[in-house]
Amino acid sequence: CAGLRNLLQGLSFIAKYYSKHNPPQTMCPYSKIGPKKCHILDCSKSACTQRIAPPGSILPCRFFSCKEGTEVPSKRKQNTSIVTSDFLHKNLLKSEQKNWNNISPTYKAMTERIKEKLEELHNLYTLNSGSPRMRFGENVYFEENGCIFLAKADDGEGNAEILFSVEDLGFSDAFIQRIRISPDQRYMAISLKSENSEEATCIIMKLGNLPVVEKVIPSVFSFEWAANDVLYYTTQENLKCQNVFMTTFTYQKHTKLVYTEQDARFFVDLYCTKDRRFLTINSNSKTASEVWLVDCRHPFESPSLVQARTTGVIYHIEHRKDQLYILTTYGEPAEYKAFLTDNYIHSINLDTYCMSYRNIASSGKENWQLVYALEKQTKLVDFEMFSDDCIMFLKNAGHLYLNVISFVSHSVQSIKLPTWACEFELESHPEHTSSTCYFQLSSPVHPPKRFAYSFKENNLIEQAVQEVPIITNCHTTRLLAKSKDETLVPITVFHNKNSKELHRRPLLVHVYGAYGIDLNMSFKEEKLMLIEEGWILAYCHVRGGGEQGLSWHRAGSQHNKLRGLHDLRACITLLHQLGFSQPNHTALAAASAGGVLAGALCNTDPALIRAMVLQAPFVDVLNTMMKTHLPLTIEEQEEWGNPLEDEKCMKYIRSYCPYQNIKPQCYPSVFITAYENDERIPLTGILQYVQKLRKAALDHASRTSKKGNWIPNIILDVQASGSHCDSSWEHSLNE
Repeated sequence: CAGLRNLLQGLSFIAKYYSKHNPPQTMCPYSKIGPKKCHILDCSKSACTQRIAPPGSILPCRFFSCKEGTEVPSKRKQNTSIVTSDFLHKNLLKSEQKNWNNISPTYKAMTERIKEKLEELHNLYTLNSGSPRMRFGENVYFEENGCIFLAKADDGEGNAEILFSVEDLGFSDAFIQRIRISPDQRYMAISLKSENSEEATCIIMKLGNLPVVEKVIPSVFSFEWAANDVLYYTTQENLKCQNVFMTTFTYQKHTKLVYTEQDARFFVDLYCTKDRRFLTINSNSKTASEVWLVDCRHPFESPSLVQARTTGVIYHIEHRKDQLYILTTYGEPAEYKAFLTDNYIHSINLDTYCMSYRNIASSGKENWQLVYALEKQTKLVDFEMFSDDCIMFLKNAGHLYLNVISFVSHSVQSIKLPTWACEFELESHPEHTSSTCYFQLSSPVHPPKRFAYSFKENNLIEQAVQEVPIITNCHTTRLLAKSKDETLVPITVFHNKNSKELHRRPLLVHVYGAYGIDLNMSFKEEKLMLIEEGWILAYCHVRGGGEQGLSWHRAGSQHNKLRGLHDLRACITLLHQLGFSQPNHTALAAASAGGVLAGALCNTDPALIRAMVLQAPFVDVLNTMMKTHLPLTIEEQEEWGNPLEDEKCMKYIRSYCPYQNIKPQCYPSVFITAYENDERIPLTGILQYVQKLRKAALDHASRTSKKGNWIPNIILDVQASGSHCDSSWEHSLNE
C-alpha cells in the first residue's frame, strides 16, 4: 500500500504539473525571481549536507518495518484474531479521541498564550538564523521554507534565483529532506518527505536558464551522483532499504539494479567520498557493516568489496590522494580507531584509518595496521575530509571540540568550542580543495550560529548574523551523577541566570538512552520559552545512548537495559540534592525509545516526578518483541534481545517493560502524543498502556481515603496526521 501510495503521489504530481504548465513537453516552472526570506524549522538533518548517519545508527528513532512474519496456524484463526484485535483497537481509539475532545478545551487559553510566544521566538531567532549552505565554486545553494535558491558567492543572497519550490509543484504537505547537486551542476536531485509517510519521493531537476523536472522516483531513501549524469539511489519499502539502482539521464537513458542486500537485519545507504573518487554502498546492521566501492571514473562497472561483514566490526570509507581512509571499530577496545596498510604508515596521530588504494581485493582487515585510537569515553560525532586536512568533530563528557589533522605538516591540533554548544551541523562542502570548513553550533536554548575554521590561518571564526539576538541570560552547567554501580553519568543543565531560589523552580528532565544515539539537543523555541519563564532544563546522558562512544551504548543495551534506568534515577536524585527544583515541580520528557526508561521510572519511582510527557513512546517492549510480523522487530533484537528464543531475555524485558509493570499506586500526571499512522510504534500498544495506567491510578485512589487524595491526569492525544520522525515548523507548533 505504501509503495502504491508513493507511486500515486508521483503520478499525481506529474498530472498536476502537466495541467499547470504549457506546453507539457517543456516542464520549466521557474524564472529568475526574488526569493522569499523564510525558513523551515526541523528539516531533516540530512538536508543540504553530504553526511550520513554513522554506520550502525541508521535512524534516530524506533526501528520498525514489516519484513518477516511468524507462521500462521490456520487461516480461520488468523482472521478471527485480526477482526477481534481491530475491533478492540477501534474502540480504544474512539474512547481516547472522545476523552481528548472533552479535555483539550480546558487548555485553550494556555495553548493560545504558548502559541503566540513560540511564533514570536520563531520570528526572532529561527527566521533570521539562516539555513546551511552548499558551496560549489562561485555558486551557493541553500534551502529556505520549501524553496531551493541559487546565489553567487560575491553577490549575496538578495539576488538569488529560485530553482525549486515544493508548493509550486503540488507537494504542499511535504518538506525537503536531502539535496544533491551533480558534479557539473547540470542536475539537482531532491528528496521530498510528507509528514504522514516515512517514504520520500526523489525529484531530479535539470538546471539551466529554465530549470525543468527530468524525473520523479517514488520511495527513495538515499541517493548520490556517481558522475555528471549518473545517479545511484536506494529504494525504501516497509522502512527497509535493501536495493541499490543506477539511472542515467543522457545518451541511452536506462535504470538497472546494482546491488541487493539479502540479510533482513541490514540497511543500505549511499555516500560519495569527499573527493568524489568513489561512491560507497554501505550495508549496516547495528553490529556489523560492509562497504562496496563504485569507481566514479567508471560508474558502470560492478562495485568492489572492501571488507566482508564481520560481527562486531563497523567501518566507514573516505578517500584522499589514492589512499582509503577507514574508520572502524576493529580490534579492542571496540571504539573507532585508525588503521592502514604496512607500506603507507604516516608518523602523525590520525583519528582515521589509512591504507593505500591500489587493489581493492587486498584491502581486507588482515592488511590493516593500528595507528591511533580515540580517547576513552570520546564520541566521534562526524568528520570531514579535505585535500590537505581532515577535521574531526568530537564529544567528551558533553563538551564539543575539534581535532584538525594536517596531512602537510603531519600535526594534530585540538580546538575548543564555546561551552554552551551541544550540537554540530556540518554544512556541505562539495569541493574537497576548500581551505575553510563551515559548520553550525547550537543548543536547546541557543539558535544555530555559523562558524568557519580556516586551515590556512589555523583559527576558528564566528560568522556573525546581525539580525539574530545573542542569548546572554542562560547559564549552562555540566554535572556527573553517580549511578548504582558507581558509573558517572553526564547531565547538561540550563537555567536563567536571573532565577533565584532554584529549588522552587519547575524542572523538565529529558532522557533517551537507546541505539547509541545522543539526546536531541538542537535548538527548539519551546525550550527557550521555558528558560525565559523560569524553568530549569536537564538532559540526562544515560547509558544506552551514544554520548560517550560505542561502549556507552553497549553498556545500556540488551541485558544491560536496567543500567539506563539506574542512571536516570541517579541523575534526577542528584539534581534535587543540588537544589535544582524538587519532585513536586519536576516533569520528565521522552520520545520514541526514550519512553522505555521514562515509563520504567514512572513505575519504580513515581514519587521522583510530578508529570511525564511522552511523544510516540515505545512502552510495550515485551509484546512488541514477541511479534516478528511487526515492522523491524527482527533488527531490534540486537538492541533489546530475542524473548522468543531466550527465556532469560523474556524475564529480563518483563522486569523493566513499562506496560508489564503498571500497578495500583500514586502515578504522576501523564501526557502522551501518538500518531494514528505511525509505522514504527504500534498505536495499539500505546492505547492499551494508557488504559491500563489510568485504571491503576483510579484503583489506587479508590483504595486510599487520605485527605486531599490526588488523581493524576492521564491524557492521550492521537493525531491523525504526522509521522514518527521529521515534521514541519507548523506541525511542531500545533503539537
